[in-house]
Amino acid sequence: MTDATDARLAAQYEAYPYPQRDPREEAKRLIVGSPGHLREVDHWVFGATRATSRPLRALIAGGGTGDATIMLAQQMARAGRPGSVTWLDRSGAALKVAQARAAVRGLTNIVWEQRSLLALPGSGLGAFDYIDCCGVLHHLPDPAAGLAALVSVLAPGGGIGLMVYAPHGRTGVYMLQDALALLAPPEEAGPARIETARRVLRHLPETAWFRFNRNFQDHITGGDAGVYDLLLNPRDRAYTVPQLLALLDGAGLEVAAWMEPIRYDPLPLLPDPRLRARAERLDPAARAALAEALAGNMSMHVLYCRRIGEPATRADPMDPAAVPVGREVPGPELARFILPDGTISLVMDGLRVPLPLPPLAAAILGLTDGVRSVGEIAAALAPRAGAEAFARAWRQMYPVLEHANRLLLVPPPG
Repeated sequence: MTDATDARLAAQYEAYPYPQRDPREEAKRLIVGSPGHLREVDHWVFGATRATSRPLRALIAGGGTGDATIMLAQQMARAGRPGSVTWLDRSGAALKVAQARAAVRGLTNIVWEQRSLLALPGSGLGAFDYIDCCGVLHHLPDPAAGLAALVSVLAPGGGIGLMVYAPHGRTGVYMLQDALALLAPPEEAGPARIETARRVLRHLPETAWFRFNRNFQDHITGGDAGVYDLLLNPRDRAYTVPQLLALLDGAGLEVAAWMEPIRYDPLPLLPDPRLRARAERLDPAARAALAEALAGNMSMHVLYCRRIGEPATRADPMDPAAVPVGREVPGPELARFILPDGTISLVMDGLRVPLPLPPLAAAILGLTDGVRSVGEIAAALAPRAGAEAFARAWRQMYPVLEHANRLLLVPPPG
């Protein structure tokens, strides 16, 4: 299931392994993101009900230079979580970079597999509880076949994290790709094509749509690999929400959660009551499509999905035994972002959305450390707020912060 374009793509990632990473940077920082963040997988894929004592078998399909692999393996190691993370990619150059990064961190919970994800059916590698496929399907000759290959090694009750390109937020990219196909044709050597691309970027007309797009600074500053991947890639396609949902449905999958969920909610974008009423009558798929069309800034879709008919049992955040945790920013630090008007300002690729919180939110977040349960937080605040006042505030604030992917639940230990 390869063609001449696929051969050029394979050569690209050997010459310019992506993303461009220096293993020495691992001593300074851990790159985190979605999908594949351990707290997101626990919460959105498994509903915060899968015991942490159960070994987690994860597959990073299209592992590249290792961002997702290193992130998840490091998070599992820090938390003392049993299991393994399998890196899978056909690029030998990317493998060397990813392995060097893992060596700097001393990670021993990674399995290395240099092969195509299309070879997964019948490979004997599965089954995996969680599969991560970020920025891969949209480069394949047949994305549906690629997704089917992933599903073939997905364990019952497991989930998949995906990232594919979205069209509206990539405005200007495909125009430049068309221009560079003429100015830097594929038969030229890679360095010459990149040099031409950089010249074009320096001299873009003021009217070029790419000038107005703020989504791709990480590519432009990401070395030759970033420029090549964005502007000289021999094949990529973008999916609208309806197109992506059709792809999932064909593989027997459904959305467990969009990242972040609030991005796919049109209601914060519609202050007009009459328009909000119309939007509220739409089904979830249409709402997500409306949010994409209204915002206009989504350059990618990140989501978690599960097999149709296998919905996850979700923990109850109102249960006194539930333990809330900040996804990446701890609760006490998150509390410092609350503005005098009682809102937290969420910025998503230039789109600012205020999140309204109750007056007690700062006090609650100040105690939300990922260890205290809801009941323990309520007890600690009892001298200041009665049980009814706490319950009312918690019922109001938790869904808002969960919707923004800022506050999640910790799964049980066993």
